[in-house]
Amino acid sequence: MKKILIFTIIFLVFLSFNSYASPVGFTGGVNDEYEYEEVVFITGEPIKFTGQIKINEREKNDVKTVNYRFDLKPKDKSIKGKLTRNITVETKFNNRNDKGQAIGQTSLTKFSEKIEIGNDKFELKDYQFSKSDIIDKRPASDFYSGNIKGRKYYTINKDEGKVVLDISGGDVGYENFWGSTETQILNYYINYEKETDDTKVNWNGTVEVQVSDSLSKKLKYSDNMVNLSSFNGGYIKVTDREIISKYEYNLPRLKDGIPYKDRRNSGEIELSKKMVPKIERLIVPKFRDVNGHWAESYIEKLYSLDVFDEKSEFFTPDIPMTRLEFTRAIIKACDIRTLIDKKDKRSRRTKQEVEKSPFVDISADDKDYVYIKEGLSKGIIQGTSSGIFNPEGPLTRAQAITIIIRALGFNNKAPNPGYFTSFDDDRNIPDWARDSIYVAREIGIIRGDDNNRVYPNKVMTRAEASAMLVRFLEFLEKDLQKDYRENIVLFN
Repeated sequence: MKKILIFTIIFLVFLSFNSYASPVGFTGGVNDEYEYEEVVFITGEPIKFTGQIKINEREKNDVKTVNYRFDLKPKDKSIKGKLTRNITVETKFNNRNDKGQAIGQTSLTKFSEKIEIGNDKFELKDYQFSKSDIIDKRPASDFYSGNIKGRKYYTINKDEGKVVLDISGGDVGYENFWGSTETQILNYYINYEKETDDTKVNWNGTVEVQVSDSLSKKLKYSDNMVNLSSFNGGYIKVTDREIISKYEYNLPRLKDGIPYKDRRNSGEIELSKKMVPKIERLIVPKFRDVNGHWAESYIEKLYSLDVFDEKSEFFTPDIPMTRLEFTRAIIKACDIRTLIDKKDKRSRRTKQEVEKSPFVDISADDKDYVYIKEGLSKGIIQGTSSGIFNPEGPLTRAQAITIIIRALGFNNKAPNPGYFTSFDDDRNIPDWARDSIYVAREIGIIRGDDNNRVYPNKVMTRAEASAMLVRFLEFLEKDLQKDYRENIVLFN
């Protein structure tokens, strides 16, 4: 009888904190709306399995439970086999609101798996698994990182042998309005033992699996196809999702299930699936004073996203941006929601519950107070002095850059004090803004002018502030995905 080895590479791509949670479960597989695909290894050679996956999710009291059901067959129809798998994953969150962080502890509450290849049957009999993540809840993005340990035990034809997989690795990820990416790299050590009346086989191998699940949103301009219309064109929000996977394996070369002593089977396999893009039209700006302005596209993008909610026909791009206007814009840009729910809750407060503003120059009853409160509670903004916010005061470049870096949570990434920013007007940078300006240049949010100057104390116009806000949104949209996916998986 031909000796056949089968084992499943178990890989966790479960976005415990992500509303766009990946459906690939414990597999290293990829999927779109129609088909799921993963790789299983037999006799030192990979075999692709395809089929259907069903997912059920529920959340209650800081506990998230996800169930995955797989029904797969070899993609190569000449290979006889099937794979059924049922996984239930439970993540419990310990929220530390005082620290702005949470710890997610993930465990398996159910895991059954049966695989048939040729004449051999493999069944999961025992497993151990632990996954723990730290989530840093920043205003602009939630960032997380975790570690994974596990072991799985399969029987071969009930009593002919066993396959044991030891699993170790970790994950990194983020989530914001513009999208999400989780990338995991796990290592597997496989030990195989099988014994029949006339043959005893014992060998081991290794597999590294890298999987990245990314969802991204982009703005695209669409011209109006007719001339006689009340508007020329507008922006479209396009949502894309892609899962990519890469296996790197080092296994023995087998002949009829028997390994060669000095020959190995090693290689690399890549999988990829894309979802059908989702298209959403956005409102059309109709300002009369931005046509042809150098910041026209920036202003129109922000208006289409409701970051700006001007009621007038005039945007007045060349007047100073106020501290209140920028605070409102950055809070909206972080969440792209108008905080209606919070406003409604505030409007329903009883007189006994009326809140007192921490600033004497803006009332808790002001319609924009919710943005001030949100920015203050998240550590994004501060007053200009004790009890003073100066909402109508002009905004400087140093203030705007500091607010953006605080929103990202990157203000602690600067070197120890005593460094220079490399801008030619470094001496003009206020001490309180030095760290933020240094980090903003490092990550590409800002750059110097032709004379390598940043002009930290210059008052920003509404047009200049618009350009900086769009660069902030582009960082959330593009740069984070590059760092969390391309720099790890595609270029690793």
